[in-house]
Order: sequence, then C-alpha cells, then structure tokens
Amino acid sequence: MSGGVDSSLSAALLKKQGYDVTGVYMKNWSRDLPGMKCPWRQDYTDAKRVAVQLGIPFEMYDFEKQYRSVVVDYMLRSYQAGLTPNPDIMCNQEIKFGLFFDLATKNGADFVATGHYARTLENKDGSGLYEAVCKDKDQSYFLYRVNYRILDRVLMPIGEFETKEEVRKLAAKYGLSTAEKPDSQGICFVGEIGIKDFLLEFLGPQPSGDIIDQSGRIVGRHDGSIFYTIGQRHGLDLGGGLPFYVTGKDVKKNIVYVTTDLQDRNLWSRVVKIKNLHWLSEDIPKLIKSRELSVRTRYRSAKVACRARIEDDSAVLELEDEVRALTPGQSAVIYLGEQVLGGGIIY
Repeated sequence: MSGGVDSSLSAALLKKQGYDVTGVYMKNWSRDLPGMKCPWRQDYTDAKRVAVQLGIPFEMYDFEKQYRSVVVDYMLRSYQAGLTPNPDIMCNQEIKFGLFFDLATKNGADFVATGHYARTLENKDGSGLYEAVCKDKDQSYFLYRVNYRILDRVLMPIGEFETKEEVRKLAAKYGLSTAEKPDSQGICFVGEIGIKDFLLEFLGPQPSGDIIDQSGRIVGRHDGSIFYTIGQRHGLDLGGGLPFYVTGKDVKKNIVYVTTDLQDRNLWSRVVKIKNLHWLSEDIPKLIKSRELSVRTRYRSAKVACRARIEDDSAVLELEDEVRALTPGQSAVIYLGEQVLGGGIIY
C-alpha cells in the first residue's frame, strides 16, 4: 500500500472478496532534497489510515538501502553514460516483484497484490501479463521485466476498471480516506522534483558545451549533455525563430545535437535495436517469429506493428510505421494483442 487511492481500493476489494489481507508500505526513499520534502511520511500515514479503516494488519518493509544501490545508482550511472533510463521498470523488477515478493511470501503470503493498472490472466502457458482495461492508465509497459514464474501469485484488481474516475468513485463509496488524493508526479521514488534537479543534487554541476543544429552550426550552449533527452523541446534556451528538438548527444565530446526540422531523419526510426532481453515465458523466443506483434517504445506512446529478429540477448524490431524520438536507455516492450511478451533496452 503506497498511500494512494489505487492500492487502497485494491486492499478493500480483496478483503470484500474474502482474502485475508495485510497492508504493507515499502519505504524505498526518505531523503529530503533542496526545495522538496520527501512525501514518504505522509504516504505511510495515509496507507496506515486506510488499513485501520479496513481493519487489516499493517506493516512497513524498509528497502531503502537496497533501493539506493539497485535503482538509484543504476539511474545515475545510466545518465552519466548518456542514456535515459526508466527507474520504474527497474523498481518493479528488483524491488516490488523481487525483494518485496520474496519477503512477503517468506512471511506467509500466498499472493502479492498491487495497485498497478495491468492484469494477470490465465492462458495456455499458465499466467500471463496483460494490459489494463483502462488504456489511458495502463502500466503494463513498466512490468515487462517481472519474473513470469510469479505471475500466478500476483493480483492486480485495479486492472479491470475502465476509468480512474470509477476507481475514485468506488473508493469514496467505501469511505476510503485516499479517494480524492491526487496522483503522485515526478520521479517515482522521490516525489515532485524534476529529473535535472535530482541529477544536480547527486552528480553536481556538469561542464557546459556546444549545441549544434542540423547544419553543423553552433546555435547555443548547454549546461550538461546528460540533462537532455532525444525529442526534447523545452529547456534548450535557444530563443527566437522555430523551436529546436534534440536529435542526439555525445557525452564524451559533450555536444548536444538539435534540429528545427520535425521531419529530420535523426528524429525518426523504423528499426529498433534492443538488448538485455527479458521474456514472460521461456517459449516466447521460439514462437515470436510467427506472431503478429506490436511494440511500445516509451510509456504512453502508441503501439506499432512490428516483426522481431532475435539474436542471442539482443533483437532487431522492424516497424510497420516510423516512431519519433527513439531514446537509448528506454525500453521497447513487445505485445501480442493485449498480452505483454517481453522486451529489452533500446540502444
């Protein structure tokens, strides 16, 4: 229970269905940052309040040390290497469905439930991961690296709802104190702080360098190439004229490349290369060639039809339509209809 409405309602629904429910708050981060107080105490209090309302036991698992070494350090290393990582995916893989699942089951849990907008459904391979009914809130993209062997012990009650409004209305009907609590924003484990401010806090000021446009002209100066991501428009401080978009960066040379041309070939891709593959069934790599697939190259982007060619721990995805701003470090997640098959890291 994170202290939000989704996990609160999940607990209420499961109790109503007859499960013996225990609420658990995961303490992953507690450090305050300049100008931003970490919300963990409020979230913990909100989760505990709901547990009291429901009359269920409530515990806290402290994973802060492991979270720093596994998720935060991974994120910092990735940015330093010029990549744009997704810490939510790493958190789900290593913490929520790794450490948390292991400790909960060790403590006697038969199932682990979360407030994710996704579904675990029975199929011919056992249990599979599927998109949520509510496509606007679907979080299956963030879950593709979960160990498929535990899916038959994972419950996601919110995945069946058609809208977030339905979730809030039912939470209000049950009298849950979090029914109207706003959704969290910003970095997943910290709160409402921008990624640039977070990186500055831990990596310090970065050397400035040139911003070069599609004609090879120096059009400005940046304050650290690690702060920029492919497709970015805002925050470049290149005043006047047409807007600029980031098309690439070279962290070794400390250069950021931009364009004013939305049709610039450096902004569009029809081929996606991924590595560090992860599949949600051991049979998927063998069967994937004969299936009608689609891929999502970033959260909230539309799925695009594709063909996959697997080469050991990497794959090449040939897309039916071009995608914009393909970003190294992000994940490409492969679907068969609504089912998540797996994916890998874009490089």
